[in-house]
Amino acid sequence: MSEDIKIVKFSLKYKEDFKKINLWWIGEYFEVEESDIKVLNEPEKYIIDMSGEIFLALYKDEVVGTCALIKSKNENFDFELAKLAVLTKVQGLKLGLLLSQAVINEAKNRGGKTIFLETNSVLTPAVSLYKKLGFEEIPNFKSKYKRVNLVMLKNL
Repeated sequence: MSEDIKIVKFSLKYKEDFKKINLWWIGEYFEVEESDIKVLNEPEKYIIDMSGEIFLALYKDEVVGTCALIKSKNENFDFELAKLAVLTKVQGLKLGLLLSQAVINEAKNRGGKTIFLETNSVLTPAVSLYKKLGFEEIPNFKSKYKRVNLVMLKNL
């Protein structure tokens, strides 16, 4: 990993970056939904305080990517990998991979056995990354998000 790249855990100084980057990527491909706004406005309440974690990718000390570990409310899964986004200008630096690995490692460290994610098949680079990381499609899974048409699971 380049010395210009750092993966750090969430603190309040990154709150606006987390929100801005996620609003950008969701809006780039889909419609931002009410549940997105709720979580992005109060990540401490909906992620951190609910036994989750947020990781941020810094490139030359600028926040350029995010990924969250969310404690699952679904009894079939332990955790969810969510809010993975990397700014266009730094794509190709493997930041999505580094962020995803940080979330997966955190889930393992917390004793998780399973981690799932919700995505859309039009996001081919992301789907490709998830497959590389060992996620497999779960058929017939219903999501609360309109944009989701693909749900994937990884056993830890």
